[in-house]
Amino acid sequence: MAAGGAADAQARFGHSVKGLLTEKVTSCGTDVIALTKQVLKGSRSAELLGQAARNMVMQEDAILHSEDARSNSKEDYYGKELQKSEDLKTNACITSARPLPKMVRDALEHIHEEVVARYYGCGLVIPECLSSCRVLDLGSGSGRDCYLLSQLVGEQGHVTGIDMTEGQVEVAKKHIAYHMDKFGYRKPNVEFFHGYMEKLGDAGLADESYDIIISNCVINLAPDKRTVLREAFRVLKPGGEMYFSDIYASQRLSETIRKHRVLWGECLAGALYWKDLYSIAEEVGFSPPCLVTASPITIGNKELEAIIGDCRFVSATFRLFKVPGGSWAGPGQVIYNGGIVGHERELVFDANFTFKEGEVVDVDAEMAAILQSSRFAEEFLVRAGRANTAALQGCCSKGVKEKIRDPFQLLERLTAPGPVCCPGGTCGPPEC
Repeated sequence: MAAGGAADAQARFGHSVKGLLTEKVTSCGTDVIALTKQVLKGSRSAELLGQAARNMVMQEDAILHSEDARSNSKEDYYGKELQKSEDLKTNACITSARPLPKMVRDALEHIHEEVVARYYGCGLVIPECLSSCRVLDLGSGSGRDCYLLSQLVGEQGHVTGIDMTEGQVEVAKKHIAYHMDKFGYRKPNVEFFHGYMEKLGDAGLADESYDIIISNCVINLAPDKRTVLREAFRVLKPGGEMYFSDIYASQRLSETIRKHRVLWGECLAGALYWKDLYSIAEEVGFSPPCLVTASPITIGNKELEAIIGDCRFVSATFRLFKVPGGSWAGPGQVIYNGGIVGHERELVFDANFTFKEGEVVDVDAEMAAILQSSRFAEEFLVRAGRANTAALQGCCSKGVKEKIRDPFQLLERLTAPGPVCCPGGTCGPPEC
């Protein structure tokens, strides 16, 4: 669009929307206001005009009065309204700029630009020790993480992606041949399905068929999170892991927030109260969640902030393990052998445990069972023994006995001035 045409279009749009904002703000949602303001300022005018026009014609029943309506709105939001990450209205679904291991940076460079542009995740969900593993990505979107993992599991491994949005699945599928050629693989080690993470059986995913499940900022979009975790538990092999990033709330959400269309699309309205994750995981059969990282969520929209009120949100990564019964009875001591590629000198397992090569680390019964029964078993010497409880990792203070389980507490410690505990239980200066 020429500059003059764009200016005329903006003027006409501003005039026509003036009455609409008074009449339809409540029913259409705050996205109309935000987009209109950006359009009138001339910001990304052509693209935003198209988005705003779509939002303007939405009917009042777009406020998600039923599960089906909610599902359809999510599909439209991610399949039609969002065309790239810059269209998002909060940072809830934008990855923080954290340093990445070299092998991950190298792998990202081999991924098709369209796949990367259509990525909306809230964290980089790449666990360790992946060689030859079978991995399932819940809510795989455009396939960015799947193609990244395809390189890390190797040609003998396998990656499956499932997503509810046909448009995203189509983007992922159409680039399979490109990536297999780029990776030098003789046959594809990735596949993509259109489907729902609450109904993995409908996509033909069998019991105990995966070593690892990942998920990147999508479980919050599922109305029935208990069923999602139950299905994940079903398809994981004994000792398998669910490693996932998502959005969590500091309290249970009000009905107003839970039914707000834009807040759903922005990953906030479906956020789980963080304590509920622990109770659901236990009910399903997982070991207690291991908190890995936490990052703040910011909302640069006054209308959305007013709706949310005093509720806070955080992006957090957790590990859940399918530990077989009777794997380990009590605390122990472990020694990491340094055999995991990219983590030879130390393995930052979560916010409470960092394992340095050759060092004896006291662990509780939960961690001993995880290391003994999972794919990490070959990387650790695990021996029974009465751990020095006061020395269990979890903070700089040797006297602290409880693990950090609250992502908001972890975030406060990470952002506190002075030497603080970092993910993995390590501290500011080396001598701390």
